[in-house]
Amino acid sequence: MVKISPFKGITYNKEKIGKLDDVTSPPYDIISEKMQSELYEKHSYNFVKLILGKQFPDDAEKNNRYTRAKELFDEWQKQSILLESDKNAIYPYKIEYTINNETKTMSGFFVLLKLDLEYKLVKAHERTLSKPKADRLNLMRACHANLEPIQLLYIDREDVIRRKVDVALDDPIVDVTGYDGFTHKLWALYDEDTITMITNKLKDEILFIADGHHRYQTAINYANELKEKTGNNDDAPFNYRMVIIANMFDEGLSILPTHRLLKMPGLDPEKLIKKLGKYFTVEEKEIDSKSKEYDKIGKNVMKDIETKGRHKFALYCKNKYYVLTLKDERAMDELAGDRSSTWRTLDVSILHKIILEKLLGINEKNLEDHVKYTRVDGEAIQFVEEEKFDFSFLMNATKIEELKAIADAGEHMPQKSTYFLPKMLSGLVMYKM
Repeated sequence: MVKISPFKGITYNKEKIGKLDDVTSPPYDIISEKMQSELYEKHSYNFVKLILGKQFPDDAEKNNRYTRAKELFDEWQKQSILLESDKNAIYPYKIEYTINNETKTMSGFFVLLKLDLEYKLVKAHERTLSKPKADRLNLMRACHANLEPIQLLYIDREDVIRRKVDVALDDPIVDVTGYDGFTHKLWALYDEDTITMITNKLKDEILFIADGHHRYQTAINYANELKEKTGNNDDAPFNYRMVIIANMFDEGLSILPTHRLLKMPGLDPEKLIKKLGKYFTVEEKEIDSKSKEYDKIGKNVMKDIETKGRHKFALYCKNKYYVLTLKDERAMDELAGDRSSTWRTLDVSILHKIILEKLLGINEKNLEDHVKYTRVDGEAIQFVEEEKFDFSFLMNATKIEELKAIADAGEHMPQKSTYFLPKMLSGLVMYKM
């Protein structure tokens, strides 16, 4: 049974801060070094100092980004920069944004979710990597808190929960413009009837992790650690995790593609093209890269690989690109015969199995050595032109129905298969165990 509950959230004190826009931040895993510095300068109480503090050459066991995060977290509470609610609540959350000239609103709500250690009720679609898990575990150990949420999806085709929540809303407690230019609004909802309806509605559902696979597994690892130290307390605070839950069929939810950037010095593009011809029809396209209108080029490339029923990719080399169209899906039967038909027909699976593994020799063991990622079409062009990477693969987005089918089957997509938009803003509400 899925068990969710309200909690006493910690939020920024408006009277101490003034403009809340200045203290929120992007999620930790999309903050670049440049963005980190900008957030540090933006406000002395910016949330980045807690979730992704700066590192220094003299950092040691007792003085590092994690110990400093704990000191700041404690100090900000003592100074009433951060205030904890005196009542349990759920925290409805809406993000208004524009994509492809269309304005959308995503709706969800913050709650506590009891951890499902075996992933029977909470389904994952991506494997996790050791480095991000170790990083987030160190932060959780230090602060004994959930500073950022995990995003999960539930299935509600009639949108019953969202409509019930919307009726109960009045003025938001937070209304800010985020780093992304989107409008983020947060409410505190104390109404027990609404909370009871939501908990009852979701108790027999299956939840799907949309964003935060590493954070969810980290929460499990942390809970297991504390169980060993304190004894098996099934209802202890460490068995719960702050999450945002949204309807899988929310019209405000978008999935964007994640493009692959490759470092393979010495690879002859012509030889690769010849190898690709066994599995793909290959169409060469030339561009005027001197214009440096990378975003425009990126849009043109994405338009070229638009498709309804076929599997198409773009291989971008310097000054030109190739449109690749899979000749026959049965090629995946030989390379991934142990996988479900859904998995074998995912674009991201085809890219990884046929191109990366079969033709380039890149597998799970050396993937991180050769492959990086970008969600920005223009960057997949620019970084190759600037010779930061040798070439890139641009691809179409995974569909929400594919994600559900993979998670239902207990399978995992290759890394970075989904990129949900909008991204949650960090610093809106926290949970201290």
